[in-house]
Amino acid sequence: MTLHADARTTLGSWPAPDAGQEELRLAYLDHLSTYPDGMWRACAPGHLTASALVVDPERERVLLTLHRKLRMWLQMGGHCEPADASLAAVAEREAAEESGIEGLRLLPGGPVRLDRHATPCAWHLDVQYAAVAPRGAGERISEESLALRWYAYDEVGEVADASVTRLLERTLAVL
Repeated sequence: MTLHADARTTLGSWPAPDAGQEELRLAYLDHLSTYPDGMWRACAPGHLTASALVVDPERERVLLTLHRKLRMWLQMGGHCEPADASLAAVAEREAAEESGIEGLRLLPGGPVRLDRHATPCAWHLDVQYAAVAPRGAGERISEESLALRWYAYDEVGEVADASVTRLLERTLAVL
């Protein structure tokens, strides 16, 4: 199965938690129908990305990255690569690369939410997952980050934008 086909299957079967998320789900599927290259950075109107909010093993904190280019505290995530087999694999790979944590485990049930946002390269149609870090794992800053930091749930709104706060809310609802 191609990554494009996996995205259509994942989004086609994903139970959106509310009307706004359903609207985005349908828009993502329309994007994939319109743009055969809709998974790739080269798709100028926009492209799918995948991310994961990393939760500590005790489920009390989340790991955020201070994104080097955007200068914002965000979850780990990014662009699809040709070797990626699925959206879940993109989220896992990006989270591991940007956090330095091996053995992250995505929460079962697929994505936790969708978020469409403008970036310097194009519109990102982000498929957002949540992942739990293994006990004893240590984080390591990547080239894409200025810093990594664990935040208690109630601290996230003080440093991150509304998109990250909404992702945290949905993650807590499925934990």
